[in-house]
Amino acid sequence: MSLWTTESSIIDNSDHLAYPDHYVNLTRQSRSVINASQPTMAIKHFLQMSDFTLDEFNYVMERARVIKRRFKEYQPYHPLLDRTLVMIFEKNSTRTRLSFEAGMHQLGGAAIYLNTRDSQLGRGEPVEDAGQVISRMCDIIMIRTFGQDIIERFAAHSRVPVINGLTNEHHPCQVFADVFTYFEHRGSIAGKTVAWIGDANNMLYSWLQAAQIFGFHLNISTPKGYEVDLSRIPAGQANFTLFDNPSDACQDVDLVNTDVWTSMGYEAENQARIKAFDGWIVDAAKMARARPDALFMHCLPAHRGEEVAAEVIDGKQSVVWDEAENRLHIQKAMLEYLVIGKVSEA
Repeated sequence: MSLWTTESSIIDNSDHLAYPDHYVNLTRQSRSVINASQPTMAIKHFLQMSDFTLDEFNYVMERARVIKRRFKEYQPYHPLLDRTLVMIFEKNSTRTRLSFEAGMHQLGGAAIYLNTRDSQLGRGEPVEDAGQVISRMCDIIMIRTFGQDIIERFAAHSRVPVINGLTNEHHPCQVFADVFTYFEHRGSIAGKTVAWIGDANNMLYSWLQAAQIFGFHLNISTPKGYEVDLSRIPAGQANFTLFDNPSDACQDVDLVNTDVWTSMGYEAENQARIKAFDGWIVDAAKMARARPDALFMHCLPAHRGEEVAAEVIDGKQSVVWDEAENRLHIQKAMLEYLVIGKVSEA
């Protein structure tokens, strides 16, 4: 249980800010419809999929739908005015940085970028100390790092919510965006079957947690030597099936998913992985074994001709561009929820 609490009410102090009148009026409009559902809330982190309940996921997805509609209609919406997101990067990023930084600005807040190359984080400062200090100067923190233990230790000493932007073990923001994307295109993912073709990496373990929460089945096919670590799966979880043949794993599924064969941090293994993963490309033949209305997803960046054929990722069943964009909308809804709690709109 967290020792700290954070204010979830929104204080409209726009009268005291030196913004132009037209901006203040827009801000008043966008914030006047917001009412926090409770005055305070215990600090909540999003470090892996299992940190949220199904009700929380459904709430955030509904908020993402509303926030995305407003974004598309160019409606100003600034519930996080005067709030600050700190983004800490140990791993390079395109989609994660852009979606969080743009998202925080679009919600009326500010985003600060830190990396371990130009801060004390890269000079031996204890993770616990960094958590104490950084969390006193902002409202929410996103970390993209290597070991899950790093973000867990940081969160344990943080006074504000912490979001996992990616670790070696989990990538919950991406999988949450993927589930939302499926919902947009096909409705509920409950009762569906998802194929995972490729490496047993952080994406797969987040998909395994998602299957348990949302109630769908996973068909998993990985090459020998890159299998699922069953010790990381809760005892009794039965909503997945392991396949030696990747084509068989695609039979009658509703969604086919893959990722690069060599994730960040494993570049030295690239040539060995290319050899080991021969045959695990998601091509037209594998997609043909899926249901006719099956979707294809890839968290990007993609290597056409390796883990996916160009005709698949650029084909009609691919939703990878919607999937990438939805990182923005899901994370905006998550930022809103973690900073101010549940809201209601007039």
